[in-house]
Amino acid sequence: MKYDKLVRDKIPAIVKKSGGKAVYHIAKSSEYSRKLKEKLTEEVSEFLKSENIEELADITEVVEALAVLKKSTLKKILALKQQKRRERGGFSKRIILEES
Repeated sequence: MKYDKLVRDKIPAIVKKSGGKAVYHIAKSSEYSRKLKEKLTEEVSEFLKSENIEELADITEVVEALAVLKKSTLKKILALKQQKRRERGGFSKRIILEES
């Protein structure tokens, strides 16, 4: 089966252990960046379809990898999230802006 998609680090070993043959390569920076964005789109789409919390964990994993790629960390992103929450609020009040 053909994939051409970014997979988690242990997938080749898991495929081999189950008797399969994993053909893969290590992405260079530009391909890695593109594939992470594709993976983020894939995981968000899967969450929107299933609403499974496990997909949120996958989204977070991709976000963390993107942060590292951008020479940042998930911790820094979460700090920015908190700063934005302090300044602009969160989404807990369920406000729908109809006009401005």
